[in-house]
Amino acid sequence: MKKLLIVFVLTFWAWMAFGEERPLTESQEIVAMTILGEARGEGEAGMYAVACVISQRCIEWNKKPKNVCLKTQQFSCWNNRSDIAITRMHNLLYTKEGEYAKRLAVNLYSLDRGYVKNADHYCTLKTQNYWTKGQKRVATIGNHKFFKLR
Repeated sequence: MKKLLIVFVLTFWAWMAFGEERPLTESQEIVAMTILGEARGEGEAGMYAVACVISQRCIEWNKKPKNVCLKTQQFSCWNNRSDIAITRMHNLLYTKEGEYAKRLAVNLYSLDRGYVKNADHYCTLKTQNYWTKGQKRVATIGNHKFFKLR
């Protein structure tokens, strides 16, 4: 009986650890969609960097990840919030890149924000935004340049 219990516990633990993933919370889903909308073409390094910026803003602004991502004019992927645009971003969750973005979203507060030198803003290398004028770039990863504005 004791052996049977041990086998059951080990089987249950393995299923929990390696079985079906738990569904994302609404906030985690929005974070993952933001990462995908902003950096899915940048590979894992670029997606990790964007996730670090989201995490940094959550801490600095004392805001929940969902609120950070959906704040007006902060992440360009959310500028067009039509049903079609949101459906397209949601469908990205079921791609190879989506799996990685979901893992980042679930572990948002465990990321090494030092990877982007605690940057709280970024833009593409081609972009010349008013807010980048006079600002020192702290990191460049792929096609994004990162800044620490606060």
